[in-house]
Amino acid sequence: MNTNDGVWLSINDYSRFKNVSISTIRRHIKNNILKHKEENGKYFIYFHSSEKIQVREEEELLRLKLELELLRRQVKELSEENSELRMLVNLYEQVKNNWVTEQPPELPQFI
Repeated sequence: MNTNDGVWLSINDYSRFKNVSISTIRRHIKNNILKHKEENGKYFIYFHSSEKIQVREEEELLRLKLELELLRRQVKELSEENSELRMLVNLYEQVKNNWVTEQPPELPQFI
């Protein structure tokens, strides 16, 4: 069912691919909006290869946008974690510096 520059899809396949209801596709066939043919009582809709390329590009763009959003969230989480760790290091360094500079408490003298 392939042609040189496109493919013929069944109504169900075209419906799933374009995310359009079957009744809408049948209505478009009836009104000659879609290029179609009938074989053995079944309708097939012509789908041009340039549309496939466009759909692939749209899918790739969507995939990249989702990946970008995921990476942004990871950067934000890692940045927050990094801030928390810096704060802890600063606290530990302050405690360490205070411990070194402070004189130990005097021991009580027993007579």
